[in-house]
Amino acid sequence: MNDGSIEKKMLKTVVQSIRLSFLILTPVCIFLGASIVIAKQGDIDIFLFILALLGALSAHVSVNTLNEYFDFKSGLDLTTEKTKFSGGSGALPRHPEMAGRVLFVGIGTLFATLVIGGFFIWQSGVEIIPVGVTGFALIVTYTGWINRHPWLCLIAPGLGFGFLMVVGTQFVLAGEYMTLSFFVAVIPFLLVNNLLLLNQYPDIHADSNAGRYHFPIAYGVKRSNIVYGLFSLATILAIIIYVVAGYLPVLSLIALLPMPLAFFSLSGAVKYGEMIGGFPQYLGTNVAVTLLTPLLLAISIIIA
Repeated sequence: MNDGSIEKKMLKTVVQSIRLSFLILTPVCIFLGASIVIAKQGDIDIFLFILALLGALSAHVSVNTLNEYFDFKSGLDLTTEKTKFSGGSGALPRHPEMAGRVLFVGIGTLFATLVIGGFFIWQSGVEIIPVGVTGFALIVTYTGWINRHPWLCLIAPGLGFGFLMVVGTQFVLAGEYMTLSFFVAVIPFLLVNNLLLLNQYPDIHADSNAGRYHFPIAYGVKRSNIVYGLFSLATILAIIIYVVAGYLPVLSLIALLPMPLAFFSLSGAVKYGEMIGGFPQYLGTNVAVTLLTPLLLAISIIIA
């Protein structure tokens, strides 16, 4: 095989391991954090916004690639049934010789995240350190430790994408923490937790055999469905309460429009349980509600 073919295969494997389609969630969460500052100040520092986005994307890429690498090394990737939303990309089982390259990308993007975080400490002050330290801990412990603790695994995704990305972006753009960012972060916190929760259903048996112990393994599909429903209801109630209390404009009620999609996904989870991977429309609408709700919320905050 010539060098060109090797490089092409390496690039394809790395890109698949990065899970590009999954990265869309990151700019949505960064935009939500920025919307709070735009609403208050009228504009933002574009350089800081882009840097925050790059830092968040590099963190997300690091999580994805390290998860792909360690799932391959543990043998989990060889036993999961691949879907568009679960089971891993399947890139390393097809090209195991590229495992070192994927690990390199995971470590490299983690280092890039740390460098950008260091800049923000210098630029914005030490108050950002708790966000950075928590984010770093989530990245390096997710695959090997967090997914063996069901309650922590349940809330870790929402903590990272909700509170860390939304609140962290708001802080670095404004130079101070705003109460509204913590309230608003609750929305992606709940939705992203649900996103990962439902995506774990198709992999319950494979994950259990590999030593994972996330929420659906520990408590079963029925209780997981209850949690999914409660998180969805809590999302709706939070938006309504924030509007009634005056924290959000009335226009923010448009963020409720995608929420019926969550209950459509829940109906699929109730009907098919662990077999939901064979019915991608339910997992797809779960992704849609997770992206559209915070996006519409951000737009409403800016233009109201």
